[in-house]
Amino acid sequence: MATVSLNVSTVKPLGDRVFVKISEKEEKTAGGIFLPDTAKEKPQIGEVSAVGAGKLDDKGVRQPLEVKIGDKVLYSKYAGNELKIDGVEYVLLAEKDILAIVA
Repeated sequence: MATVSLNVSTVKPLGDRVFVKISEKEEKTAGGIFLPDTAKEKPQIGEVSAVGAGKLDDKGVRQPLEVKIGDKVLYSKYAGNELKIDGVEYVLLAEKDILAIVA
């Protein structure tokens, strides 16, 4: 079995896919109580690290994505495929799974 070495700068999503760096999990509650790892919720906010060229429509014209590298986005809770590269967590999503750009 061949091993593949992934690097964030070499990952290029295809079509309407977006590569997002997952934000850090909350370490404590608003009241100051520290959370154990088992009680932490999976974050749904991240920063776009790479984007695909866009989806082809019925006429073969490429539709550009609404998000760009560096955008902070809110995405569906169970969407995409999670990857861990160099100890950092990422998720590979379809653009339709992105709910909003966070200002």
